[in-house]
Amino acid sequence: MHDTLSSLVERALNGTHRPLEFYLRENGRLPGARANMELANDVSYLLAASVSRHPDTVRFLTNYFTNGDARKVVSNTPAEFVMICGIVASGSCAAVQAGWQTETFEMLRRYACSSHWRVRRGVATAYQHLLAAVPDATGEQLMYLASEGNYWQQCAAITTIAEEALLYMPDVLSTALQLQHIILERLHNAPFEVRKGEDFRTLKRTLGFTLSVITVSAPEQGFALMRLCATWNDPDITWILRENLNKKRLAKFVEDARVVANLLA
Repeated sequence: MHDTLSSLVERALNGTHRPLEFYLRENGRLPGARANMELANDVSYLLAASVSRHPDTVRFLTNYFTNGDARKVVSNTPAEFVMICGIVASGSCAAVQAGWQTETFEMLRRYACSSHWRVRRGVATAYQHLLAAVPDATGEQLMYLASEGNYWQQCAAITTIAEEALLYMPDVLSTALQLQHIILERLHNAPFEVRKGEDFRTLKRTLGFTLSVITVSAPEQGFALMRLCATWNDPDITWILRENLNKKRLAKFVEDARVVANLLA
C-alpha cells in the first residue's frame, strides 16, 4: 500500500491529483465503524515531507481536500474521509512550515466545531502533530478552545492533549492539567437546560476517559483535581469521576482512588 500511496502522492504533486483522491475514497474504510487514520497519517507525512520541494502544490492539495463546509459533508462517507485527510495533512504540513501555522490554526478552530466525531478526531490528530512540533503555540490554541470555545471545540481540545505519547513533555502535561480543570469547571457551571444537548453529552463522555489518561501522567495533581470535583455534588461531574475510577490505568492508585470514591459516596 505504501508504494502505491507514494506513487499517487508524487503524481498529485506533479499536477494529477484525482487518482490520489479516488484512492483515499476507496481505502478510507468509510462507511464503517472507524476511518482509516493510519492512511490519513501516511498521506500527511508524505505531503509534509514534500513541502520544501513543492510548497504551492502541497498547499493546493491540503486546501482541496479540506475545502467545503464540514456541516454539509455527510458523516461516515468517503467524502468525509477525504476531508479528514486534508485536515490531518494541514496539521502535519504546518508543523514543518511555520508560515502556514496561523491559517491552519484558524481552520482547525473552525472544523473543531463539527458535530461529526470523525472530523473532530481528524482535528485532534492535526493538533497533535502541531503540539509535538510547536508546543507553546499549539498549547495556546488549545487553551483558547477550552476557555472560550463551545462544547465541540472543548471536546477536540481535551481529545488532543489526553495523549500518552505527548504527555511526557513537561509543558504539554502542564497545559493538559490546566485545560482539563478549565473544562470541568465550565461543565459544572453549565445550566441545566443545555445538559441534554448532544454537544454537552459528547464532551461529558469524552471526559469520562481523558481525565484518567492525564491523571496517570501526573497522579498528584490529577487526583487533587478529582477530589475537588467530588465536592461539587454535580451529577454529571460525579459520572465522569466514577467512569475514570473504573479505568484499569488507575488500578495501581488504590488509596487515591478510594479517597475520591468515598467523597462520592
